[in-house]
Amino acid sequence: MSHLLPLAGRARRFGDDVNTDNVISSRRKRETIDPTQLRRFLFEDVDPAFAASVRAGDILVAGSNFGCGSAMEVAVTAVLGAGIRAVIAKSFSRTYLRNALNNGLLAICGETDGIAEGDAIELRDGASGTAGAVQLRGACGAIVACDPLPPFMQAMLEAGGLVPYLRRHGGFVAPRERDLP
Repeated sequence: MSHLLPLAGRARRFGDDVNTDNVISSRRKRETIDPTQLRRFLFEDVDPAFAASVRAGDILVAGSNFGCGSAMEVAVTAVLGAGIRAVIAKSFSRTYLRNALNNGLLAICGETDGIAEGDAIELRDGASGTAGAVQLRGACGAIVACDPLPPFMQAMLEAGGLVPYLRRHGGFVAPRERDLP
């Protein structure tokens, strides 16, 4: 994840069970699928002022089950359109995690209890020799190990998502034996 990390930004804090309709209302995808337009509606039903307060580089931080609900991809593309490149949560719904990685949004599982709204945080490469390891450094300086990403997921993220990966490689490339855990 060499070109993805380190990634530093301001924490934008949410709790558990953040539904995709909380991220962006499903009615908005009827208006447009342009991420630069969708960004205006990010979390509008949760906090109408949120979208206007987002700065490029902010990092979404949440509790468990982030992205539950429907499988709509606009819940990822709206986040990317706002300039947010990473979400760290205790856990993700399976469909949100898949949509995030497929679209090039770094989605990392880790302990988030010690992170407050507005904290300066940093995601960086973890322990050397541990493929895909990520560490989260909180505002108080505490370092938390996050779940590592498999080599293929790293390669896909570095390419910018699934479609750019497939364009670059012409298909799926089997990981080398030394890349396997």
